[in-house]
Amino acid sequence: MTLRGIHVPLITPFRADGAIAADALADLANAALDAGATGLVALGTTAEVATLGVGERTEVVDICARICRERDASLIVGTGGSDTAATLRALEELETWPEATAALVTVPSFTRPGEAGVRAHFAHLAEHSPIPLVIYHIPYRTGQALSGAALRELGALPGIAGVKYAEGGVDADTIDLFADPPADFEILVGDDLYLGPLLAMGAHGGILASAHVATSQFVDLLDAWQTADLPRARRLGNNLARLSAALFTEPNPTVIKGVLHAIGAIPTPDVRLPLLPAGTESVETALKLVADLG
Repeated sequence: MTLRGIHVPLITPFRADGAIAADALADLANAALDAGATGLVALGTTAEVATLGVGERTEVVDICARICRERDASLIVGTGGSDTAATLRALEELETWPEATAALVTVPSFTRPGEAGVRAHFAHLAEHSPIPLVIYHIPYRTGQALSGAALRELGALPGIAGVKYAEGGVDADTIDLFADPPADFEILVGDDLYLGPLLAMGAHGGILASAHVATSQFVDLLDAWQTADLPRARRLGNNLARLSAALFTEPNPTVIKGVLHAIGAIPTPDVRLPLLPAGTESVETALKLVADLG
């Protein structure tokens, strides 16, 4: 199994009546794969997963699993929480979908169990999970930072395939992790803005919400770094970083939904409370940057 490449963490499009726009979701999934994405992520942060009911979550995974099966693509499913036992039960439920390549599991949030508690949490999950795990390291959301040493220790455990690395910047722990990552531990960039610098440091790909609107360009950026085409990598990296910054000027995925609606890819730009739709100025700025990519 490899997780290398660009993965698109799909939004959940809604119809005017508030229900999931299933056809639009399927179209987004196919469009991402047509544009060169390695795979899809279902039920990530970008999917507004916290506002989806149990039946809606099943519907989303069903759609993504079907398309990944038909397209022979990777499927990562988001799960996890602050309760280790409940997280394991959720992982066991993923056996329903044999198409699932891995589970994207958040570092326990709010409880802030410390690095020792996080290590024990993931060691228990990795030992018993039916599918490999990708650690979702995003300390500015979870409140729990992990050092490079802690991530290396976790990455060496059987059953842990990689990390979605969303540190919020490039700091000493980032440098420490990339200097000596475990064998067969794949680092996927989770902060869209820092994709270029982290690919230069050796990241294996990304899970990128921004890739909804410029999938092929993000795939090209990864290829440019892998083939050492530095002028192309720098040009693409700078342009895509500006786009990512614009897409995150308001809470994710509000601007992305605004752009997708404006180009006719989804029926509404609607999000669920407590999110509010993005403002017109933010959407128009992002649309101009998309157009400038050509």
